[in-house]
Amino acid sequence: MDLKQYVTIVEDWPKPGIRFKDISTIMDNGPAYKFAVDEIVKYAREVGAEIIVGPEARGFIIGCPVAYALEIGFAPVRKPGKLPREVISADYGLEYGTDTLTMHKDALKPGQKVLIVDDLLATGGTVGATIDLINQLGGEVVGAAFLIELSYLNGRDQLKGYDIRTLIQY
Repeated sequence: MDLKQYVTIVEDWPKPGIRFKDISTIMDNGPAYKFAVDEIVKYAREVGAEIIVGPEARGFIIGCPVAYALEIGFAPVRKPGKLPREVISADYGLEYGTDTLTMHKDALKPGQKVLIVDDLLATGGTVGATIDLINQLGGEVVGAAFLIELSYLNGRDQLKGYDIRTLIQY
């Protein structure tokens, strides 16, 4: 299935010059959404994932059904102040400044095989911080799966040494 035909390009959003890739038109098409999730489930099996980790919010939308299909756990990565128990944190760079991601301190077991699932690989900042969190907890990143990769932003360069799977490339 050519998933690219289900992505809607929104011009000049969220600011002029940006061509936003809207995945909600994959999600609102049952067969396309199922195909995308099934492809990531296959990949998760290939790499032996024992838990799925997904950054908010679209990582939840893709990662949770993958975890459900595999009957394994899902651990959320969130912005500060969103998780109710003790957390660890990782900072990452943005175009203008930095941001922070957090994860529950008890979200992973040491040595647990982790697949990161998110909607988009762009510059690699979010997934890089997610890897940092997983490493802090002693998890083993066995791969990262994305619906879309914006290859012109070179995010893959930030992830050298990690196995990456993307379903759509721009």
